Parts: sequence; structure tokens; C-alpha cells
Amino acid sequence: MPKKQFDLIVFDWDGTLMDSTAAIVRSIQAAARDLGLPVPDTRAASFVIGLGLQEAMQTVLPGLEAKYYPRMVERYRFHYLSRDHELVLFDGVREMLADLSQQGYFLAVATGKSRVGLNRALDNAGLLSVFDATRCADETFSKPHPAMLLEITRELGQEMSRTVMIGDTSHDLQMAANAGASGIGVHYGAHTPDELLACNPVFSAESVPQLHSWLIENA
Repeated sequence: MPKKQFDLIVFDWDGTLMDSTAAIVRSIQAAARDLGLPVPDTRAASFVIGLGLQEAMQTVLPGLEAKYYPRMVERYRFHYLSRDHELVLFDGVREMLADLSQQGYFLAVATGKSRVGLNRALDNAGLLSVFDATRCADETFSKPHPAMLLEITRELGQEMSRTVMIGDTSHDLQMAANAGASGIGVHYGAHTPDELLACNPVFSAESVPQLHSWLIENA
């Protein structure tokens, strides 16, 4: 059999494995509304998905007094948690992860979620035992800084040149480029295909089944 290109496959969570983009956007908008702040439009709220929460709020509502950002984070969490139980994995994710694990790939998650948030999401989805390593934005530098990928590869003893990062935002793909990893964009999440293609991914997937097929045939 030909040698695989990759040994380690790292996934973003929101908008890549979990169908949560709309819930995040609505939660950001509701948080701003609660505090009487300008309500970001859907495109602006979608763009900050993948960043750490504090950075996301500073990016989506720049120039506010510093006191507002922690309050935005608190109100965001309130609204997001009220929708948390409704969120589901994209169709085909569970089967894809099981297949990749059986094929012998190391699997990991690099996410803008908090550690508490990711653990809750993994538990709710029944995926706690699937991933070999995970990194969250409250544990290290936020995307697109390469720290998450550097720490994951170090933990698992893997080479960056044989690592691929899969995500729905340019933050994910820029992190991959900054770390020296390959990147794959998925077009069913937060950022537009043009935004993802500008980051020169090795592949772009329109759906989870298409991503799954490409990985099995090419990764």
C-alpha cells in the first residue's frame, strides 16, 4: 500500500464537526442586545467563530469600553448554554471519525471553545474517547497562532509536516500555515468558500461525506 501523507488529523469543532454556527451567531447577537450594544450582523458574527471568546468579542465589537467585553462573554455563555442541548454533529461525522480511527490515524481537536465547553460537547456527543489530544483557546494562544498545533504534535510525538488541520474558518487554515501543517477547508460552516480558498488549502470539501471520502483516498 502507498504510504499515507498524514499521520495526524486535527479538527476544528464548531462548524466543522458540530452544526453550531447558527447558534453561536444568535448567541453573540443576543448578548449584544442584552447590553444595549450595536448588534453585529450575521456575517460579522460568523467571522469571529473559532477565536477565543474574549478575542471574538473584541473583534466583533471593536472600540468598546473594556468593561463590556467580560459582560459580553458572560451573556454569550448564557445564551449559548440555553441552546447547547439542541446542537448535533453534522451528518456523517460519527462514521468518519470511527473509520479514520480504525485506519490508524491520530485524531485531535483544536478549538476556540473553552475546556469546559469542549468537554461538555464531547460528552454530549459521546466522543470523549475518540480523540488522542485536544486543545482549547483558554489553555493556550487563540487561532491563528500556531500554539495549539505545536502543542498537539509535541504531545503525540508527531511531525508537523505529516499533520493536517481541518476547519471551516480562515483562522483554522491560517493556524495550519503558521504551524507548517497542511490545511483542509470545509464549505458548510462559518466562513465563505472564497475566504477559505484564499488560504490555499490542499482540499476543500462541500460536505462531511466528501471530506471523509477524500481523507480515505488521499490522506
